[in-house]
Order: sequence, then structure tokens, then C-alpha cells
Amino acid sequence: MTMGNPRLPGGWRCVIGGVLAGLAPNAGGPLLMVPALALLWSVLESRRACAVWAGLAVLVSHRWLLALHPLTWMGVPGPLSLPVAVLLWLACAVLAAGLAVIWSTLAQQLPQRWPPVVRVLLLAVVWAVAELLLSGSPLFWIGVGGSTLPWDRPLAGLARWFGSGGLALMQLGWGWCLLVVVQHRRFDRGCWLGGLVSLLLAHGLGAALLNAPPIDSGAVDLALWQPAVPTREKFDPQRQKRVVEELLAAMAIANDSNVEALIAPEGALPSSFRLPLQAPSLPLISGGFRWVRGQQRSSILLFSEPGQQPVPLLDKHRLVPIGEWMPPLPAGLSAGLSAVGGLQPGPASRNLAQLDPPAAAAICYEIADGTALAKASARGATWLLTIANLDPYPPQLQEQFLALAQLRAIETGRDLLSVANTGPSALISATGHVQRLLPFGEAGVARARVQIHERVTLYSRLVD
Repeated sequence: MTMGNPRLPGGWRCVIGGVLAGLAPNAGGPLLMVPALALLWSVLESRRACAVWAGLAVLVSHRWLLALHPLTWMGVPGPLSLPVAVLLWLACAVLAAGLAVIWSTLAQQLPQRWPPVVRVLLLAVVWAVAELLLSGSPLFWIGVGGSTLPWDRPLAGLARWFGSGGLALMQLGWGWCLLVVVQHRRFDRGCWLGGLVSLLLAHGLGAALLNAPPIDSGAVDLALWQPAVPTREKFDPQRQKRVVEELLAAMAIANDSNVEALIAPEGALPSSFRLPLQAPSLPLISGGFRWVRGQQRSSILLFSEPGQQPVPLLDKHRLVPIGEWMPPLPAGLSAGLSAVGGLQPGPASRNLAQLDPPAAAAICYEIADGTALAKASARGATWLLTIANLDPYPPQLQEQFLALAQLRAIETGRDLLSVANTGPSALISATGHVQRLLPFGEAGVARARVQIHERVTLYSRLVD
């Protein structure tokens, strides 16, 4: 499967391709990703070049990790803060490079007597399956499929049939077709026709799926609160006291808006928090912390009445390594590494069956896992909720988070409400249209009407 282009050295091909792939989620989607994948196919037989491609892609796309610095609020000494943030950033790139080396090694092991199309299809399927597995891992992974939005909504419509894995598979195929056309430097009827027909057909079918008349089953009016509390101030006692005052003010505004509940973001309330007796009699759904048999969990809690114990609705299942989940280390080594003192995961189900109408939820970067929300939709969820705290990360991550939320709404055919500490706070329709409700980084209260959908998409049925 020798696909090199002698006019451009392999070193430049892997560098340019990796940078394009890293820019794609925020700056062009498939318009950048497909050429980037063509360049990756061209260096497939070089493990080193594939590693460089993948490492650069992650360094560019995940550069928001550097915003973790300074980490002094987590107990990391000042001189070590920047090196620790850089080390985390580089570790993600090394992991991606290692996976690309495995993929390149597999390509070299495939029998050369097999037709190129068969080998390419097999390698593309392996890549797509790996992306799905990574999306359910402890890592926040933005793959080829997840980079489709917000740039190509018609193509993303096909996710209702086969999810983000199918979107990755198609783009890998188009990348190979593009490489063959460029490499041969002549009219290759098979690749031209195959690529063009599949491109037009994919966008036409995706647009048709999105434009199909929806079957609504009513709506629910909700309010959301974006507190915009800097994470580095979150554990200050004075700041926590002000948060309670701001929460009561937000509940008063929401209570006057004739909504059914107010929703607050991930980790908005401390452990053992109870609503003060002077709080309005409005249900509050909030991210917070709770203790279960001596283990702390990050949860979604329902406060139905002032002064009463909250009802746990759902616990976070995927925990951020080090930041939330701590490995069993000696106390001296683990001190200061986790801002919340170490959490334990809850059950894998994302259903919020206690709510009426029933919903499904993702806490923070669980939004990257499409299979979990698809299963919940097939089991009765009629709308989706995601709560998050993306501070201190820059708007780049917020845009990536919002694109993944769009994809989850399209895959499941469900409206999705995003409520975050500093943003994005937005309502995403079942067809992927985004309505931004509050500006980035500004505190406020907004109202949203969430449509209820009961039709289950093909993707949700297959996953379940």
C-alpha cells in the first residue's frame, strides 16, 4: 500500500497533515480533516510519520490544556505549575502517537495480495471502532467523527443512522480517495466517481434525515443559571457564601418566569448543601457532591423543597484522572493533586427516569460518549441535559464541547440543554440548531423551552 507523493517529502506530509487535523474541530471540520487524512494515508507505512501526525493533531486540538496553569489553587507549587500542565498536554499527544503507531503496524501486517480497497476499509473500521472505545474512556477525546460539527451539519445528519463512528469511517474513505486522485495525477474514474457519488449521497441523505417532520410530544419550560464562578475561587469560604446568595437570587428570577425548574451547572453546590428555608418553592436541579458509604461522588441532585435533603438523580460515571479520580497513592503523594479530594464513579446508566418528562444526562466531558446517551434515549429519555464546569479553559474548548453536544442531539433525535458554569449555556434542537442563551463567562439566568421527542433513532436502537 505504497501511497507516497514524491513531490512532498514524508516529513512535511505528516507535519502539515497533523496540524490540519488539529485545526479541523475549530476551524473547518471535514474541509480540513479530509486533506489531513489523505496526508496520513500517504505516510501509512512509516510508524514514525504516523506518530508525528497524531501527536501534532492532539497538541493543536487540545492546546486548551495549557490553561490549567497556574495550578497553585490545587496545591501544586508555583515553579511546578507550568511544567505539570505541559506534561499533561504532552502525555495526551504521546498516547495519540502510540495509537497511530499501532494502526500503522496493523497496516503493514495486512496481506499485500488483498485489494487496496479491502485493506483501506478494514483499517478505517479499526480507526472508527477505536474512536468509539476512546470516547467511553477516562479521556476527553475529540476524534475524526466528532470534528464534523459545527461545520457540516448535513453530513452529521447521518449520525442518526450510525453515529460518530460512521462519520469517521466516511471521512477516512474520502481521504484515501483524495490521495489516490492526487497521487496518480490523472483522471481515475473509480475514485472520482466513488468519492463524488458518496459525498453527494451522504450529504443528501443526512439533510433529508434532519429535515424529516419531527413528532413532538409537548415541551417543558426550564430556567438555567450560569454562575460564572472562577474555579480557582470555588473553595474559598467567602466565595461559597456569595454563591448561595446568588443562587437564591437566580431562583427568584426563575420563579417569576413561570418555569418548571431551575438548573445549575456541575459542582455548583458543596457537599451536604440544603436549600435555605427562605428559598422560593421552585424545584432546583443542580450539580453537587454527595457521600455514599464513605465515598464522595459528583452528582446531579434534585432539591424539591427548601430545608429538605436533596434527591440524587445521577452520579458522574466518567471521572477525570488525577483531577477527580485518584489512584491509590500514599497520602503524601496524592495531597493537592485533586481539587475535590478524590471521587468515586457512579453507575453507567445516564437515565434520569425520576424526572417528568424522563431525560438523560451527561456531566461535563461525558458528552464525548455518544453510546451512553443513545442507550438512555432508547430506554425512554425524551430530552437530554448536560451540566459542566469548563473554567479555567478558554473558548476553544467551549466550542468543541458545544460541537459534541450538537452531535449527541442529532444522534438521538433529542433536544439538548447545556448548562455550564462559564458556558456554553445553550439549547440545541434535535436537528442540531444551536441557540446560545448566555454570553461566555457572564453570570445570568436564561429561560429555555425544551421540546419532547419520543421517536427513537436507528442509531439509538442499534447501540441499545
